[in-house]
Amino acid sequence: MRVEFVAFPKAFAGNVAVLVAADKQLLATAQALDGETGKAVTRAIGASRFTGAKNQTLTVLGQSGDIARLMLLGIGKPAELDARTCESLGGLVCADANAAGQKAATVVVDAPKGSTLSAGVIAAHVALGAQLRSYRFDKYKTKQKPEQKPSLARLTIAVADPAEAKAAYAEVEPTIDAVFLARDLVSEPPNVLYPAEFAQRARALTKLGVKVEILGEAEMKKLGMGALLGVGQGSVRESQLVIMRWMNGRKTQKPIALIGKGVCFDTGGISIKPAGGMEDMKWDMAGAGAVYGAMHLLAGRKARANVIGICAIVENMPDGNAQRPGDVVTTMSGQTVEVINTDAEGRLILCDAMWYVQEKYKPQAMVELSTLTGAIIVALGHERAGLFSNDTLLSNKLRAAGAMVGEKLWRMPLGPKYDKLIDSEIADMRNVGGGRDGGSITAAQFLQRFVQDGVAWAHLDIAGMAWSGKGDNTTPKGATAFGVRLLDRLVEDNYEK
Repeated sequence: MRVEFVAFPKAFAGNVAVLVAADKQLLATAQALDGETGKAVTRAIGASRFTGAKNQTLTVLGQSGDIARLMLLGIGKPAELDARTCESLGGLVCADANAAGQKAATVVVDAPKGSTLSAGVIAAHVALGAQLRSYRFDKYKTKQKPEQKPSLARLTIAVADPAEAKAAYAEVEPTIDAVFLARDLVSEPPNVLYPAEFAQRARALTKLGVKVEILGEAEMKKLGMGALLGVGQGSVRESQLVIMRWMNGRKTQKPIALIGKGVCFDTGGISIKPAGGMEDMKWDMAGAGAVYGAMHLLAGRKARANVIGICAIVENMPDGNAQRPGDVVTTMSGQTVEVINTDAEGRLILCDAMWYVQEKYKPQAMVELSTLTGAIIVALGHERAGLFSNDTLLSNKLRAAGAMVGEKLWRMPLGPKYDKLIDSEIADMRNVGGGRDGGSITAAQFLQRFVQDGVAWAHLDIAGMAWSGKGDNTTPKGATAFGVRLLDRLVEDNYEK
């Protein structure tokens, strides 16, 4: 979809959207069109429940001269208008145009009085939201009916100062490619995206200036990564550790490390999962996909920061050589783990990845993302990811970043009594607690045992957020790329100098 920013034309035609504030307050263009059509807009609002509340829409057909469809977009109270709402409005326009089979649409952005955002910034984020909503993963479909294909090819944003809008859009435009790449990775079928393929795609980041290194099983064995290698030993696909370095900050600045779980397919191993829904386990690598996308975004916008991205990439398969319940593995840290359940594999690959990045790069902070537990979905549903951290300052930074981009987090507890639940009688720890209670917490406690002294650490359990069965205004049904924008915002607000 092509986006262009233009000055206000003398007249509007076709598929047009205008802004309306709370309490039915028409902004300038909506007022003008209302006058030109003998109060048709006012009458339409009066015959509906539309009030201009945030994300509310109303479509008026054939009432405004050459305008075939006039869409009213509710912005809510102007003083509360934020970038996220603007993106949501853009997504609504995109979805509406495609549903109606429209090839082109125009959004008119008037500056609402009382808003802290300029018209140019509003326009840029409307365009960003429309682009994010336009995503489709249909590369494997060979037959589609015309009505199943997206029709919107051109989005025009009319704004008083197109130059300001273009400049603001240029700042956010790198987000689109990064989010789409992450969604693509998570959407790919597991016979296409396996560990070596993930690693190969990561190499493409070198074009943006990211230094990429891939460790295979021989290198990881020398490093003593027995936990990671144990998970992948049942697969014919070789496990990989992908290291991505973007070092564009001060030489004296310690890096921040971003770590992602990348189980390209998770059968559960010997502790095999039920057949129903197992196909969804292709997205058990969404944490790694988010880290990959974040590194792409940071490099794409030339972030002034030092960031290390680490992705632990494996398949968890029930081969005759697969890891067994009862096995004991030795991690890179030297700590030993009794494997009680082979389906609790994510923490096993992450603990070695976390130790590796601490030993080699001495980060000031680590943020790890993983689709780690179904228990977090029981606790938080599909509204928020679980946040576990040993550092309140880092936790607050993450929550603030998430709130700004609409990727919400909820801090969960840690503590000695939870930690005791993973003690083992024959090894240093078990990979699961004694029962189902507090499953997401005991998983986090396991990971915390691999955090070195003085390192701020956060674990984001994104199991409920990586894939959407419904979608939202800026995300179609399917892969969400949750975490890409959150991590970028975290770095931008706190680690760029």
